[in-house]
Amino acid sequence: MKHTLIMTGVLVAAMAFQSGAFELPKPQKFTLGNGLTVYHLSQHDLPLVSFRLIIPGAGNCSVGAEQEGLADLTAELLMKGTKTRSAAEVAEASDFIGAELVSRARAEYAEMGGGALSDNFPALLELAAECLLQPAFFPEEVELEMGVRIDDLLAIKDEPQSAVRYYFQKAWFGGHPLGRLSIGNEQTLTAVTPAAVGAFYRAHYHPDAAVLAVVGDIRPAELKALVKKHFGGWKKGAAAARPSGLPALSPGKSRYLLIDKPDATQAYFMLGAPGLAMGDPQNPEASVMNTLFGGRFTSWLVTELRVKRGLTYNARATMQSWNNLGLYAISSYTRNEKIGEMLQVTFDLINKARQEGFTEEEVTSGRNYILGQFPPSLETQGARAAAYTDLHFYGLGSDYYTRFLNSIAAVEPERAKAMAQRLMPSDQVVLVVVGKAEEIRAQLDKFASFEVRSIEEPGF
Repeated sequence: MKHTLIMTGVLVAAMAFQSGAFELPKPQKFTLGNGLTVYHLSQHDLPLVSFRLIIPGAGNCSVGAEQEGLADLTAELLMKGTKTRSAAEVAEASDFIGAELVSRARAEYAEMGGGALSDNFPALLELAAECLLQPAFFPEEVELEMGVRIDDLLAIKDEPQSAVRYYFQKAWFGGHPLGRLSIGNEQTLTAVTPAAVGAFYRAHYHPDAAVLAVVGDIRPAELKALVKKHFGGWKKGAAAARPSGLPALSPGKSRYLLIDKPDATQAYFMLGAPGLAMGDPQNPEASVMNTLFGGRFTSWLVTELRVKRGLTYNARATMQSWNNLGLYAISSYTRNEKIGEMLQVTFDLINKARQEGFTEEEVTSGRNYILGQFPPSLETQGARAAAYTDLHFYGLGSDYYTRFLNSIAAVEPERAKAMAQRLMPSDQVVLVVVGKAEEIRAQLDKFASFEVRSIEEPGF
């Protein structure tokens, strides 16, 4: 009964979409003299305000291999003390007003975000601006954060479900900027100095291409005054140019990698192939295809690997997109003695999708699932703030989500099959398996010749 009720809700939401197209509320927009672009959506139903600020060109792809991890480390250290407050005082100031305030680096940009009660939002924005514009990069905080990350690197290797993603990222992207791990590596982390952090900050943290989105219970005039007061003094960079997009990823040979973890009782795999870039017009068709193949609980992958065979609790297929390129990946895990069977079933499903495609009933179900699930995902303040900054950064247009869902509603079986043929791993693939080599290597030999590495070796 519970399952029926959930599906009924999805169908009702899908029917509601078809009767009136979804539209993301249009925000107000203004730009400061230093180039900072600001989006604002007033919502007065709850006394809350959320914000997100992105700084293009300050992300993990902005560093060379010799400084891997520096971008995310710098973003984290913004919260670890300013010229007038210690790290503890920054945390106390945030806690005192009941606010959330975080900073991190993504692949293509750094971001800061948070939220608070509307009465406390002015204090939150002031604190955020202080952290962003007046970071101290205290030597003791740099050393402490480096130590935490080195410990985290060791912990990741004790968790194969995490380790497989890191090994895959390195195996797939190689020397491409997207191959830079946010956490870094032991060699680059131990070489970090406060001076290096400060140099990266001064070179990459500028307002020229930065975007701020604020959603919630605050009036336009009040917000504009706050933003001008706290961010108006943010200085432009020496070269006020928008960061360029990511370089193309040169096609490489297929690679099969087995990471030996002698104490592992389960084997984890990740299989990937080229995906679609952000804004690719075929993303709606790919989304329907992926939903059916591995993007929901009733997908082919989950049905075959979990429901029918009991091989795993979780299996999924995902699409990731950036400027100029994308990734399609399939992942799951099982007992060591069953990894061969799991991979065979996965490859059989890939061949079925490529050769037979999906039925009309399946495609209709996939369309309705997305049409029902997607609009609610943009209802929260934080989600809308993220949407406005992403739409701006990727140049997708304010009506992108409406166009996306209209295209979802029009996907037919032949187009879903065409996307399976385009995206399903076939020629250029990377397959990474983490598990006990002694127990799983013979099972893998039937698929390809695997390069074997010990998880004890440095790096990923």
